[in-house]
Amino acid sequence: MKKTTSVTHAVEAIPQEASIMIGGFMGVGTPEHLIDEMVRQHKGGLTVIANDTARPGVGIGKLIDARLVKHVTASHIGTNPETQRQMIAEELTVELVPQGTLVEQIRCGGFGLGGVLTPTAVGTLAAEGKRILEIEGKQFLLELPLKADFALIKAQQCDYFGNLQYRLTAQNFNPVMAMAAATVFVEAVELVPVGCIAPDDVHTPGTLVDYIVKTGVAA
Repeated sequence: MKKTTSVTHAVEAIPQEASIMIGGFMGVGTPEHLIDEMVRQHKGGLTVIANDTARPGVGIGKLIDARLVKHVTASHIGTNPETQRQMIAEELTVELVPQGTLVEQIRCGGFGLGGVLTPTAVGTLAAEGKRILEIEGKQFLLELPLKADFALIKAQQCDYFGNLQYRLTAQNFNPVMAMAAATVFVEAVELVPVGCIAPDDVHTPGTLVDYIVKTGVAA
């Protein structure tokens, strides 16, 4: 059985200035309780890797509002004016990565691959300072793997071995992030006995999960 812990104890294990992958897409599939506790414990200097920073007061936007983030790697920040304001004011740094490339970089980190070759962003500002390889007459950027100290993910169901099932589009970034972090905390809505999740319905195997945080709130 995986270790079940409280939200408070889970966040206490995360040091200041940690690198964190946070699942979700505009807040859908984002572990809100873990984020709320990060704000309460004022865990600052964070490097956050995520699809986006949601909106003010929502999901990762709460960390931005509390000024706990020093760097963001994301596919867009267009829905959060506070992230934009802090970036312009040089209060945090932002690296924008095309969404497909971001997912592949995280997947490479989890699979132990050396990087991903992509034609996306060749010839743009996003390619500056990066290696460009030519293959069969076509140019590709070499984008390096992304890893993190911690992954905070959200699942609908979790059994006692840590096997996870996500709800609908809450799958988004959660499965790949569970592979690419040294320590994985899952915020689970339902904690169920082993066997309640059919093998074909397991989206993330329990071998990737370190700690289970049960909240009882819908994904």
